[in-house]
Amino acid sequence: MSLEDLLEQRYQVSSSDIDKALNYQKRFNGRLEQILVNMGSLSDDRLLSLYSDYLNLEILNLLDWENKEKVDIDDTAISYLLSKQWVPLKASSEDWMLAAKYPLDLEVNQFLTRKNIKFKVLLCSDSDIEVLGAKYQLKANVLEEADTALSGDEEERLKELATEAPTVNLLNSLISRALRQGASDMHLEPYEGRYRARFRVDGVLHEEETIAPRMQLPIVTRLKILSGMDIAEKRRPQDGKIEMRIANQDLDIRVSALPLNEGESIVMRFLRKDNVKYDMSVLGLSQDIETLIRRDIKVTSGVVLMTGPTGSGKTTTLYTFLNALNNNDVKIITLEDPVEYQLEGINQVQVNSDIGFNFASGLRSVVRQDPDIIMLGEIRDKETAQIALQSALTGHLVFSTVHTNDAASAYTRLLDLGVEEFLLNAALVSIVAQRLVRKVCPDCAEVHPEATQIIEKYNLSEIARKNDILNFSLMQGRGCESCSHTGYKGRAAIIEYLECDHEIKSMPKNADFISKAKQHNFELNRRTLFEDGLFKVIQGITTIEEVMRVAG
Repeated sequence: MSLEDLLEQRYQVSSSDIDKALNYQKRFNGRLEQILVNMGSLSDDRLLSLYSDYLNLEILNLLDWENKEKVDIDDTAISYLLSKQWVPLKASSEDWMLAAKYPLDLEVNQFLTRKNIKFKVLLCSDSDIEVLGAKYQLKANVLEEADTALSGDEEERLKELATEAPTVNLLNSLISRALRQGASDMHLEPYEGRYRARFRVDGVLHEEETIAPRMQLPIVTRLKILSGMDIAEKRRPQDGKIEMRIANQDLDIRVSALPLNEGESIVMRFLRKDNVKYDMSVLGLSQDIETLIRRDIKVTSGVVLMTGPTGSGKTTTLYTFLNALNNNDVKIITLEDPVEYQLEGINQVQVNSDIGFNFASGLRSVVRQDPDIIMLGEIRDKETAQIALQSALTGHLVFSTVHTNDAASAYTRLLDLGVEEFLLNAALVSIVAQRLVRKVCPDCAEVHPEATQIIEKYNLSEIARKNDILNFSLMQGRGCESCSHTGYKGRAAIIEYLECDHEIKSMPKNADFISKAKQHNFELNRRTLFEDGLFKVIQGITTIEEVMRVAG
């Protein structure tokens, strides 16, 4: 099979993209597959698989070679091979085994042929080549020379390191893999003498890659250059933003750099605008809770609060509420820090504390714009809280968030900020506490082997009876390619809903308020966060282990 046919049939590259790449190749030379990578038609981290299929070569398993001794061949040969990103793995007098990312390199093949060496090539990624090459003393000497050069003209040397092909390819490969796995963010951090890459998928971090120590500085520098940070500043935190196109996706990446004892920790948050859907059905709300929330967001004035820790999906849920209300008859203004996703038809404002434009001052300006609906990113202080609540009393519907563990605690949190009790009772419509649980992967779901014991331990039969469910099965994910062998794919919200009705408003907001509010919710047959999680276990949406992790 030709390379063009392989690309089209097995790697889903369109024939039109292949034709464009071939035309470019005729005019400017270059490798067809690399041109397609530069076009964004082929992911860089699929090149190894492509070469393996095309050339019938094995892909190296790093664990088999990482701790083996360096090969005893002459320094000139090692120097040349390492400069070409080839690493000797094993060698006798005339029979060598080497690791390479691009096995068709004509110069290297001619070099080995001139030496009358028979050789076998194992395919290897950029990062694995760095790990394997680090064991050679010659490589260490090259590094020492590089460090010496940095002291002379540090900034220029940093820029040079950041633009070298291994650095560019490694970073692009990591980002492509993160996107393909559906990661929300990627963490690059020094850890126990090494540099590791971790992906957060469905809210849980997984270690994905170990990066050679010598690549730490080039990778960090490249990210700083791309995101507009100061590459010479290593003592204070910095923030930046990257706009790029990788694997046919337009991507905004929020980048944060934090100095640590062993180096700098970099966190990249991926914002994929084309993949975001703000629809109630996507949130995975239980039907009874969705009905109550839909009723609340249709009132003309009042405050609807979301509570939960960072990363619990509060902003996404509020965006969904706004999207449900968004039409030509209403004016909606949001005040956020930062504005992450642009919502069509909605006026979005980003606060900037550096110039004194914080939530409180911004909210005053927003109210003068005569909006019908206001979304306030977060209530952090007394002034912001009072303006938000007073705005609700003057005919605005206000959505906002506070950081508390459950719904009833939002009252005590606002009282601690100094807000008057009468203002809370007058303005609050409802409070929604939220967490996100991972959903069982639909492609490998199977009945939980300990279903009987779990049903008895957590009294799930009673919860099923209360919710008119006659038959149910507890599910778990076995683990498959689709879910990266985690057993989970996607997330759903578990909710604790507290309506600020007459009984809640009439309760004294003292030390007993939270327990009384929970008892009131229980009498109305409304679930706590944990109980809503158990309800989703009964429905086969998630597992008991996941509910215990998030809300246990």
